[in-house]
Amino acid sequence: MLLGLSLIGGYRYGGPTELLVRTGGLTGAGAMRRLGETQAWAFAVSRPGGMVPGGAGWAATLHVRAMHALVAERFERGDRYDVAGHGLPINQADAAATLGLFNSTAILGCRLLGRHVPRADGDAIMHLWRYVGWLMGVDDDWLFDTERAQNAFNHHVVLAQGDVTPAGPLLAGALVEGLRSERTGGPADRFRGAWERRRLLSLLRVFLRAEGLRDLDLPVTAAWMWPSQVLRNLVESLLVARTARGRRWLERRSDRRVEADLARRFGRETPGPRDLAA
Repeated sequence: MLLGLSLIGGYRYGGPTELLVRTGGLTGAGAMRRLGETQAWAFAVSRPGGMVPGGAGWAATLHVRAMHALVAERFERGDRYDVAGHGLPINQADAAATLGLFNSTAILGCRLLGRHVPRADGDAIMHLWRYVGWLMGVDDDWLFDTERAQNAFNHHVVLAQGDVTPAGPLLAGALVEGLRSERTGGPADRFRGAWERRRLLSLLRVFLRAEGLRDLDLPVTAAWMWPSQVLRNLVESLLVARTARGRRWLERRSDRRVEADLARRFGRETPGPRDLAA
């Protein structure tokens, strides 16, 4: 959900995408490693104890804030960034909008794919990312307790965003193609990469529609994956997750998937603090 709806969906708008291209980490061969860094950070902040002072997620979030400050200071100077056209790099509006992609936007996307998110879980997710946003330096006026308030803010942000720029297709294409190119093992591994790419494009048709895919110069495919994904998520969230044993099984399976992704992108099972902070 964060890859398709939040990250790639956010690349349809100018401004932050220009800065991402200029920093160089999310285009070309390094795109999947940077994706892994974001994945590792989100995994760390959501782990039990991850956000207590000194925890892995807490420390990584503060490192991200410091890194953002250094990038902003670097690009504010001279003519390296169009401040008049895009605003200050990593400004409050962009930071608050990015935060919204990790909380209520991700929840909406999960529900769109058939995942039942109970009210208590939604409230917990909003509370977690409000705290993350506070640590990141987002202004209190743009931190929200409820999905409804966050969604209203997100809607206003979308209305104020610039149109797609050439940076958007560069960023989106690097991630979509990276799902295939990062698989460098045998035939089965390469087939898995091709499948992951096709699956993502199918779900992007649901998230972004044909117009959004064209904006990002991505192939327009049918949403063939959506019905089976909805059915699977309904069964898992309404039946399997109803028991403590089933919920633990789903959580362990999810953890193994994330750990396998990180092992492939970092060459080891557990990223170090420098990876989480990137």
